[in-house]
Order: sequence, then structure tokens, then C-alpha cells
Amino acid sequence: MNHHDDPIEALLRKQFEGAVADDGFSERMMQRLPPRRSRIAWPLWLGLLAGAGACWLSVAGLPWTRVSWRYWTDGSLSTSTIVLLLAMASMSLLACWWSIAEADDR
Repeated sequence: MNHHDDPIEALLRKQFEGAVADDGFSERMMQRLPPRRSRIAWPLWLGLLAGAGACWLSVAGLPWTRVSWRYWTDGSLSTSTIVLLLAMASMSLLACWWSIAEADDR
């Protein structure tokens, strides 16, 4: 939910002038809450590797993949090698973007 454009919230903020006096209850409750857990990074890296692996498996049987692999191992960059690397990078970045977007929703 986007709180910046919510007309009900804007109306409440306009009519409400300050914090509710709770004799420090909110502060005491915030002190009792457990510390926020840190995010673990392995799902992101696993997703990136899985995305790169899935991309590689999807294009592994194509003839230009074999040609680009041969050029890459020879040390020269051809058009097919650059296209292959860009496809792998874009699929990995798409998987990364998707995992970050999913994490922001929670």
C-alpha cells in the first residue's frame, strides 16, 4: 500500500497534532522488542548462480553458443561471445532484481 497518496492518512495527519500521551509505554515496548535479525546473503547468491546456470542450460545446445565458447577460450571476443555474456549477465541481473523486489514487499 502506498501511504504517500492515501487521502485518509492525509486527512488524519492534518487533523492530528502530535503524539498520544502514553506515559512512556511506547518507549518501554520498543526497548523490550528483540533486535532485528540481519539479512542472510546466501539466498541472493544462490539465486544469482541458479539464474546463470539456468541461462547457460537454456542456450547450451545452440550452435552460436559453441562458437562463442570456442572464441572465448581462444581469448578473442567475437560478436557471439559478447551476446552470450550479455545474455548471461542480463538473466542474472533479472534474477537479482526479482529477488530484491520480492524482499522489499515483506
